[in-house]
Amino acid sequence: MTATAEPEIGRARRRKEDARLITGRTRWTDNITLPGMLHLAVLRSPVAHARITGIDTSAAKEMPGVVDVFTAEDLDPEGAIGMPCAWPITPDMNWPRRPILTQGTVNYAGEGLAVVVARSAAEAEDALAEIDVDFDELPVVLGLENALADDAPLVHDDLGTNRSAVWTFDSAEAGTGEDVERAITGSEVVLRRRFRQQRLVPGFMEPRSVVVDPTAPQLTMWSATQIPHILKTMSALTLGIPEHQLRVIAPDVGGGFGGKLAVVPEEFAALLVARRLGRPVKWTESRSDSMVAAHHGRDQVQDITICATRDGTVTGLKVELLADMGAYLSLVGPGVPILGAFMFNAIYKFPAYHFTCTNVFTNTTVTDAYRGAGRPEATFAIERIMDELAAELGMDPMALREKNWISHDEFPFTTVATLTYDSGNYEAATEKAMQLFGYDGLRREQAERRERGDAVQLGIGISTFTEMCGLAPSRVLGALDYGAGGWEHAAVRMLPTGKVEVVTGVSAHGQGHETAWSQIVADQLGVPFEDVEILHGDTQSSHKGLDTYGSRSLAVGGIAVVKAADKVVAKARTIAAHMMECSEDDLDFSGGTFKVRGTDRSTAIQDVALRVFAAHDLPDGVEPSLDSEATFDPENFSFPHGTHLCAVEVDTETGRVSIRSYVCVDDVGAVVNPLIVEGQIHGGLAQGIAQALFEEAVFDESGTLMSGTFADYLLPSAADLPEFTTDRTETRSTTNPLGVKGVGEAGTIASTPAVVNAVVDAVRHFGVQDIEMPCTPMRVWRAVHAGEQAAGGTGTEAGGGLGSMDAERGGAQ
Repeated sequence: MTATAEPEIGRARRRKEDARLITGRTRWTDNITLPGMLHLAVLRSPVAHARITGIDTSAAKEMPGVVDVFTAEDLDPEGAIGMPCAWPITPDMNWPRRPILTQGTVNYAGEGLAVVVARSAAEAEDALAEIDVDFDELPVVLGLENALADDAPLVHDDLGTNRSAVWTFDSAEAGTGEDVERAITGSEVVLRRRFRQQRLVPGFMEPRSVVVDPTAPQLTMWSATQIPHILKTMSALTLGIPEHQLRVIAPDVGGGFGGKLAVVPEEFAALLVARRLGRPVKWTESRSDSMVAAHHGRDQVQDITICATRDGTVTGLKVELLADMGAYLSLVGPGVPILGAFMFNAIYKFPAYHFTCTNVFTNTTVTDAYRGAGRPEATFAIERIMDELAAELGMDPMALREKNWISHDEFPFTTVATLTYDSGNYEAATEKAMQLFGYDGLRREQAERRERGDAVQLGIGISTFTEMCGLAPSRVLGALDYGAGGWEHAAVRMLPTGKVEVVTGVSAHGQGHETAWSQIVADQLGVPFEDVEILHGDTQSSHKGLDTYGSRSLAVGGIAVVKAADKVVAKARTIAAHMMECSEDDLDFSGGTFKVRGTDRSTAIQDVALRVFAAHDLPDGVEPSLDSEATFDPENFSFPHGTHLCAVEVDTETGRVSIRSYVCVDDVGAVVNPLIVEGQIHGGLAQGIAQALFEEAVFDESGTLMSGTFADYLLPSAADLPEFTTDRTETRSTTNPLGVKGVGEAGTIASTPAVVNAVVDAVRHFGVQDIEMPCTPMRVWRAVHAGEQAAGGTGTEAGGGLGSMDAERGGAQ
């Protein structure tokens, strides 16, 4: 095959992966069956806080098909193993040991108590009911402010507190801005609001699953994980397994959204049991298991103070967060709110900024990264408070944003939160979005509906956002006490027949790496797209990598591929020059062909690969190989941005919210494959809109998860979502050779505040300042009617819930 003249980068290729994924001709972890394989089932605590006074497993051991039953004392008799946490955000962070199976005390409903091993999954599950556990129940603490009260029950008695850590950033201390308290005191307008980020369940399509085979000299683990390399390293460090004797494979993984970005107790339990019994074992969670025991996301209370002049110029921002860690610290859970610390200032030029986050323990499932990981929480708060400030000042909310954002001619721009945004054009993205949306016409229609007193009101929501993508650089992560680097590795191998194998350290779980990486390499080497094979997700073939999360795959992993391919070309140049008896300096390389400048002599890179394979006539001292590796550690994050606009209709008589139109214009830098970008945007929008309108993990007063099935936890389908109008502008990143920025989390980050701003905007004239997410019909109806009653009776602010605190005005007004 020969390469086409049309560049691959920017081409809307259908994904290579999809044929096998859609038709089921693939290998999920739960599809794996090994000779003599046993099955695990985990007994989970039905109570949220209790001392275990006894566990009787004798009846379970007598059940048909049961091979053994293990408790914590069996797997870890010394009580020495604790699940890893890779992000100690402060030196004095309280970090209680999280056991594989609970030892002595249960700290959340769903915590593992025992493991049954049986010949079939059904027999293992049946035997769970025969384990007899005696509890001495303890007081339960739920809710962030409740957990910090002086008389609150303690999740961990030995800590003496429910605080895990307090992390702060101050622009005056950092030298990037002014003192925020002075800015607040001296400002004409000061506005305070409290926002609630509800707890969410990742809801990936494929439940978590683990298979461990201990029968060969090298221990092999298959896991439905986003992080096979990190899982391997953490398993070796924690369990004392020699790392070179452990192989971790992430086969095709059906979604993650951060929910598979962790090292989980069930993986360690499977490893220990398999080694103990000397037989392969498999654990696959049920959906209800996943809902209660896989980590959750978000769950913050955000107290936001913004100050400004009367003409709308912002003068300062103060953020005070409470973040729920659940009962323990997960792999990167403590650092998730800290990622948001650098994004609350967003695209705006704040002269002063202060951020404080308090991480708190409660008797609930642990929290960790969920799509966007800290950035959606920050974007929600700043975009909501900008709308509130606009309402307070009587300004159009878009005009307020335009007055305060970084203009396109100010890049690169160092923010008050220390980050340097390398490129962007907020004006261009906004102008295109406004045209597609018909903003002025919708505002006119809104005014007409209000004047008529229509039962169905129109609301318009805005979200102008940016995010930090490509989790790196390593030095920055080191300064934040993150336990790993931010680099990424790749290798490119030229085969004798001219075909190409690419090994990448990032591990896909639905992003389309096999397609996008093939397009990149096809352009870099000038070979056909179909001649490139991508190898990933196996620590034996891909021995180095830091895996997939934080929109880092393309902006970090893809650039490692580019750099490895460049090294292949450099090696081939030396040999091509020898083949054509010319100087390397006289060679041009384009479209896969080396040409001697000024002549008709040329040779294809595939011919060079065959010549290297034969090795009959190579330059002296040149090894017979074109294969090359590269490790890329970027100097900066990348910063995609965009403008999202949402129009909703709110039935004030029922509280029902309908999205009438949704327009987004995103700038993700250079685009490798428009189809993949479009798919990532659509999926992200679905998740962000779901947080705004549908999803919430709810515990009752005893700590039991009430939304533990999809009958109670509402994941939207296509029927619940509007048709999206999407478009793009492009300002290339200056920090990598492709100019890419990242797209995996953009839709989720931007859409939630756009929708909630629209809902509040529709009913603001009733005195509503906030509606807690998800904006269900009941919550919307209550806010509207509370506002009507307040306006007609007491004159107090209404619709507030958590967001109804009054504006404070300084003395200079």
